[in-house]
Amino acid sequence: MTAPPAPAAVGGVHIKYLHHCPRQLWLYGQGYRPEHRSELVAFGEVVDATTFTRRRDVDLGEAKIDWVTTGAVVHETKSSRAPSPAHTAQVRHYCLLLERRGVAVRGGTVHYPLVRRTVDVPWDDTARTRAEESEARARTVLAAPEPPDRLGRADCRGCSYRDYCWGDD
Repeated sequence: MTAPPAPAAVGGVHIKYLHHCPRQLWLYGQGYRPEHRSELVAFGEVVDATTFTRRRDVDLGEAKIDWVTTGAVVHETKSSRAPSPAHTAQVRHYCLLLERRGVAVRGGTVHYPLVRRTVDVPWDDTARTRAEESEARARTVLAAPEPPDRLGRADCRGCSYRDYCWGDD
């Protein structure tokens, strides 16, 4: 299978998938989109639609930020019960995209409404470097001619791509 060219822009989903599973990112980049069959994805959409209902999405084209508050703080809502490095990486990416558009970003917050928890995501030189490195790694994965190796089966629990990776075993 020949990989399509890397997208002109890398969005938040690309970064989240990179940090969760590079193979998932590669498959997504190939146009494989099984998310519509996932109960967990559907549940996440319900949580997003029924939480923080007074906010408005910020559509950047390549990425859709859940909302940005006064003072340029990026907010992202997650339906999971536990924080993940993929979630903070996604918020850092959104900060990078806003900064490139001339916004003086202060940082971000990941909201976990099911457990009433938040995680602050700082925005500084270190965070900017990490965001740029993630973006470069995502482009490398997307441009690869073959998919990265799959993760261990236990790491794939709940992933909508699991059947693709493990369906024949």
